[in-house]
Amino acid sequence: MDCEIRDPICRSLCELSDLREGPSCVGLSCERAIGYIIGTLPRLGHRGLDLCPGGGAAMKIPDLAMRQSMTCRPEGRSPVMYQRWAHLLFLHWSVEPDVIQATLPPGLQVDTHDGKAWLGIVPFFMQGLRPRFLPAVPGLSNFPELNLRTYVHDEQGRPGVWFYSLDAHQRIAVAIARTFFSLPYIYSRMEAKIGPEGWIAFNSLRPGTEQQAFRYRAGRDLHTAEPGSLEFFLVERYVLFSYRPRDKQLFMGRIHHRPYPLTHPEVAASSRDLFSLNGFRDPGHPAEHVLMSPGVDVTVYGLEKVG
Repeated sequence: MDCEIRDPICRSLCELSDLREGPSCVGLSCERAIGYIIGTLPRLGHRGLDLCPGGGAAMKIPDLAMRQSMTCRPEGRSPVMYQRWAHLLFLHWSVEPDVIQATLPPGLQVDTHDGKAWLGIVPFFMQGLRPRFLPAVPGLSNFPELNLRTYVHDEQGRPGVWFYSLDAHQRIAVAIARTFFSLPYIYSRMEAKIGPEGWIAFNSLRPGTEQQAFRYRAGRDLHTAEPGSLEFFLVERYVLFSYRPRDKQLFMGRIHHRPYPLTHPEVAASSRDLFSLNGFRDPGHPAEHVLMSPGVDVTVYGLEKVG
């Protein structure tokens, strides 16, 4: 059964593949072409996930071809929202996988890189948030946001993000995200400013807690993550998962954006309070992996049920 590959990147990869001999569908050829081009999948005997509908057995652990395929724009889907994520600081700490697995809902498995799971704290500027058919609204569409996240995959091997908390300085956005996306948003008093010499001062205060402070600025280098690298694993995520406890329903939501432009920033201050606020032990040391991105324009698609 043939798939209709309309995304120009995926189609080009498929056309570049010389692995289409035999009774394989276009989707599988595209997946194998990705692996062939990046030089990571064997030319023979590959047993990855068949991307075509009805293509057969599902893969439990995402391989690099699956991770690459999620960067393609979803076909046959209409966006529900547009936004820009700017001045993102990615702070990551390695964690034992079983620590993460114990916190996840049914249907999700911890995703690992070289045997390690990761927790990330990400402050950033939300900009230009708007529904598909409406313009951005001053006072509603731009606000600071701060999240604690980890990395997971579902039973079909689709890699994505699991959020433990998302703090935002916009009550309406918090209410909409909690209601329609089943995401654990929390309203916090927040302030984010870009000061002299490019230093960003980012502060967040939840009711009843101490202020969390971040101070950082971009480095001079600019690059994109190499597929298969730890950078790619941590930042190039195009699926979010959420869970609705009342009916035990798992959801996934797709996003699309160009690959993150990345830099190695200077970090003068970074709070770790989100660990204890979400029931994790404070690692007691600065982040093991640090990146920053000036930002990307993001297309958001509606939630789909998983399972």
